[in-house]
Amino acid sequence: MGLIDVIFPRSCLSCGRQGRYICDSCIKKVPSPKLVCPECQRPSIDGFTHVKCKKALSLDGIISIWYYQGVVRTALLKLKYAYAREISKEIAEYTRSQLDKYTIALPKDPILIPIPLYFLKENLRGFNQTKLLGEVIARKQGWKFITVLLLRKRFGRSQTELKGEDRKENIKGVFAFNPIYKLPASSYILFDDVYTTGSTLKEAAKVLKRNGAKVVWGLTIAR
Repeated sequence: MGLIDVIFPRSCLSCGRQGRYICDSCIKKVPSPKLVCPECQRPSIDGFTHVKCKKALSLDGIISIWYYQGVVRTALLKLKYAYAREISKEIAEYTRSQLDKYTIALPKDPILIPIPLYFLKENLRGFNQTKLLGEVIARKQGWKFITVLLLRKRFGRSQTELKGEDRKENIKGVFAFNPIYKLPASSYILFDDVYTTGSTLKEAAKVLKRNGAKVVWGLTIAR
């Protein structure tokens, strides 16, 4: 038995059933949210940004796999704050199994880019949970996965502490394009764990589009 199994025994985080951190029964209890336009938050076919809402630097669409509740919420909190890396593999596997529903809308042959943490925060935590999840999802989907194109310039307050307009102000200007690289493709998917107001994904999308990206979607585990 490894150390990880001693600290975080492999039993379902919701029902306690042995064998996995997220069991099939509990994940099926978490519903998927209706897809919405990332700009106005109103229902949208396949998650596309409404034509009337679209701006030059806006996201082209957003897909969230589950509501932020039940075993999904517990797993993401454990992953982020209890440092349970092994949980990321199970979340990513379940996410991958759901993505077939959305492949018509998502851009073809995209590059998946995880939302970066500020380097001091990542060093303190020891990992970026979005990188861990994104790497598995990209590999399973056959997508390219690049972590070095976006930089986080400063260590601000956590978005989870803020609401509404404060989130927008807190994240404004926080991302930069890595000057030693050029965008290697035209279509990208920005990946984060939870979508709340969308401020983080929208800010990152602006940076990519200012630097030549043609199509930028958002993908999150939960909303």
